[in-house]
Amino acid sequence: MSSNASRPSERARQMRDKAEELEQAAQHAKDPAERRRLTDKALRIREKSEQVNGRGSGTMDPM
Repeated sequence: MSSNASRPSERARQMRDKAEELEQAAQHAKDPAERRRLTDKALRIREKSEQVNGRGSGTMDPM
């Protein structure tokens, strides 16, 4: 079985990808409130990603 639950590193990668998409959208947002909302959402996703995969999940494993 290859579910996301059995692959926390894959889940964390997907979360980081989503956060990056939101950050890019925030950079292009004309409305400051929308930019702030997207940036905050991206930050929350990144924090959750770190909880899923542990600290340093934003980098590749050194092994």
